[in-house]
Parts: sequence; structure tokens; C-alpha cells
Amino acid sequence: MRLPLALVIAALGALPAAAADADGARWWSHVETLAGPQFEGRLTGTPGYDKAAAYAAGQFKAFGLKPAGTEGYLQPMKFTVQRVLAEGSSAALVVDGSEQPLRVGPDLLLGARIPQPKAIEAPLVFIGYGLHLPEVGYDDFAGQDLKGKIAVYVNGGPGDISAALKAHSRGSETWRAARAAGAVGLIALPTPKSMDVPWSRQMQSAGQPGMYPADEDLRELTGEAFSASFNPAEAEKLFAKSGHTFAEVLALADAAKPIKGFPLNLGLKAQVATEVGQVASANVVAKLPGSDPKLKAEHVVVTAHLDHLGVNTTGVGAPYYAGAMDNAAGVASVLEIAREMAAAKAAPKRSVLFVLVTGEEKGLLGSKYFAGKPSVPPASVVANLNMDMALPLWKFDSVLIYGIDESTMGDTAKAAAKAANLEVVADPYPDRNSFIRSDQYSFIRAGIPALSFKFGFTAGSDRAAIEKTWRAERYHALADDLSQPVEKAEAVKFDAFLGQLITDVANAPVTPRWKDDSFFKRFAR
Repeated sequence: MRLPLALVIAALGALPAAAADADGARWWSHVETLAGPQFEGRLTGTPGYDKAAAYAAGQFKAFGLKPAGTEGYLQPMKFTVQRVLAEGSSAALVVDGSEQPLRVGPDLLLGARIPQPKAIEAPLVFIGYGLHLPEVGYDDFAGQDLKGKIAVYVNGGPGDISAALKAHSRGSETWRAARAAGAVGLIALPTPKSMDVPWSRQMQSAGQPGMYPADEDLRELTGEAFSASFNPAEAEKLFAKSGHTFAEVLALADAAKPIKGFPLNLGLKAQVATEVGQVASANVVAKLPGSDPKLKAEHVVVTAHLDHLGVNTTGVGAPYYAGAMDNAAGVASVLEIAREMAAAKAAPKRSVLFVLVTGEEKGLLGSKYFAGKPSVPPASVVANLNMDMALPLWKFDSVLIYGIDESTMGDTAKAAAKAANLEVVADPYPDRNSFIRSDQYSFIRAGIPALSFKFGFTAGSDRAAIEKTWRAERYHALADDLSQPVEKAEAVKFDAFLGQLITDVANAPVTPRWKDDSFFKRFAR
């Protein structure tokens, strides 16, 4: 896929000025552009996204960075698109041979990221948290009879298991364990306290298409499998014949205590209507060559996701999802850091790749593709630093760093934070599974030490209240737009810290390595 970069860039207007940016005006100008109407919400596989990719490539070119994709600045890929049609789908609980209809939407939402079967009927079994972590002595799948059944699990996990490890055991890991046990589907039960987005808003966005790699060899899971999430406000329906209640389960989950599984003594019958198609999209890749004769062959990768949710098809509200904080802001940070590093008198010793990835909102698809099939020799990629929805909504005097305890790069980050007079805070919400929800996790799974960054806050603080309100009202909503209050000057301080950290990693005499006690060391190449 080749985009007419020169034509598109010319249509987008002049490049930001190169003057000092203490007030964040230049950083914000990127956010304004990327969250603007010409890009129509930057949905993967659409002309709006392609225009945004052309804009970013044009910026990299203007900074003097070299194209480092497989086609100039681009690394194209293809995806299969699956849209679940709620109006043509149905579901019911099968209780003592009788069907009790469920409402698609108010009761359950059907997944779109894995090929759905057209029809399914199977018994339901509750499996606690659905964690498969035999390495630390916890396995919700052990002793369960799941062959030909649908497994139901609640979000969370025991408090003595790290947030990173619990998060890692979600998603594809849960599916692998379920498949190995013979399950034909999964139903997720969110807990109210860990829900980022109210169920009513989840219903509104349920029509969003899911995507997965068009090439089956690149998929983590192949074949069909039923997937859904169940409204916790309606979840007692699932437990009515089990001798247990969802209230009991929630009490254990809220206390981060172990939960044993049990049969639910009822089944699920569903018909799933879908539309399936194909799209193409591309990562944007630019290179700042290193200065050391030997170390320049190694690459430090800096990422942010360029995609968002596209146009608003409800007919109510703004015509598109601007995605200003998620993640035009992160892309703007990468662009500004790239500009500063390219303009510096001395290049870092290692080469730095600036990679703006596609398909993050569809399951980290672009970063998985790059981490698995990088546009440079795979063994040359030694580190990843990721920027996603940092939320510059208050003073930047503390930083939250996912993955900080897993590799020596975390020690480098701690030293950089100390030098910048920043407090490093722990993940305040370990049951959000944040560790696996952005693109650094794709690199971790590929064996590459990786970190991701946000403005710091602690549970129960005023900043936590701001963050909670933002997620409830703006996260993946039309309100994540250019009218929201943003601390632009604090975003510049965030970029300065990250720019220094990237330079420190690129100049370190030893490449980052996994800590000996890190669970993720097993992925090392």
C-alpha cells in the first residue's frame, strides 16, 4: 500500500514551527491536527487513517528521519474485519430444558475479535478468575471438565499475584488454556469496580468492528470460538441454578481472594450474525541512525498507536470519535520527541525507531505485527518505550510506568525519574489489566523488554477521581475531543522526561535485559 504522501501533506497545511514549546503549543498542534475532522477518527483500514499515516510520515520526513518501513515509511498489513450484527443475533439460557431469552446488549455483548460460530449450544461452567498460572501455583482450569462447554470467568485475581502477571493471564492466554481444556467459548464477567466504561456506553460501542490478521499463520488463535461479556448487573441469571450467587463471587473478587469454580447447571444457546470483510492498513516507521559503529546496529523502538474508533454511526452527537487523548496525544509526544532527537547535536549510540502503529484498538494488531515481523533484523530490536493515553490532566510530578520491575530498563527509568525529581508510583488499579492493554505488551510477548508511561496518581487521591471521571465520561467516547481541559505545558515536561530516558537507553553500555526473577524472562530470545 503506497500513500501519496506529498499530496496529502500539502493538503494538511504547514508544519509546526520549530520555536521553543514551553507552553505545549507545538505538541498541541499535532493533537489538533490528528483529532481533526479530516481524519474521521482514524479507524484502522479507512482513508481517514491513511491520511493520518501520511501526515505522520510527512512529519518524520521533515525532521530528517529516514524511512524504515517495508514500503518507504510504511509497513503495510491486511486484516479480516468482523462486525457482529446485534439485530440478527439472539441468545438464551437453557434451564431444565427450557429457553430463557437473553437480551443482546442489555444482558450480554457478543465479541468480534475472534471468528464467531453462527450457532452454538453448550453447558456453562464457572471457572473463577479464569487464570492459568501454574508457575505460581494458581490454575483455575485445573480439575475442570470443560470439554464442549463454555467457560464463564470473573475479572480480577488473588491479591498475592502481581498485577502484571494477572493481566498477562488474560486475553490470548485465557483462550489458550480454555482451548487446551476443550472449551468452545468464553464469557467474561467484569466487576463493577474494574469497569472503565459503564455498560450503557459499552452497548453503544458494541457495533464497532473487530479485526484479526488476514493471514491465519499470524493469528494467536485459529478457528471459531464463542466469545461474549455479560452485564454484571444481570449476572445473577447465570448463577440461579448453581447453589451460589454472583454477589458471593463479587465479594471474593473485591477482596482479591481466590475463587473456586463450579458448574452453573444451565446452558447457553446463541445465534450470531456477522459481516466479514478485508481491509489494509500500515504502521509508520522512521529511523534515527545511531552514532556508535557497533551499537548503531541495535534498535530502541519508540511506539504510540495512531488509530482510533472512526466515525460515529449512531446519528447522535459528533460525526466522529476524535481520540484526542487516546491517542493523538501519544502520537504528538512521539513526533515531538523525534523532532528533538533528530535536531540534537549528537545522535544516540544505538539507532532509534519511531513506530506509530495501527490496529491497537482492535487488539494491539499493528504492534504484534511489528514485534513479530519488524522492518529491521528481529534480533536488533533491544527495547521498547510506549506512549498511550498518558492523560496530561494534572501537574507532571509523578509517573506510572508499566513493566518497571521486569527488566533492567526499569532501573534506568527509575534513575531518570529521580534525576527529573519525579515520584514513581505503582499501578493503583491492578485489576484493570492495564499491563496488557497497550502496545508495549506485544514487545514483551516477543521477548523484548518494554515500558509504558502515564501521568502518575495514587488510589483514593483527587487525581484518581479526575482519572476515574475521565474514563467514565471520555474514554472511547465522543467527549475525548479537543474541547476538554488539558495541561499542555505539563505534557511538554512528560515528553522531555521520555526523550531523556530514550536517550539514556540508547546510550547505555549494556542492552536492557530481563530481571532474573521476572516471569517474562521466559519469552527472551
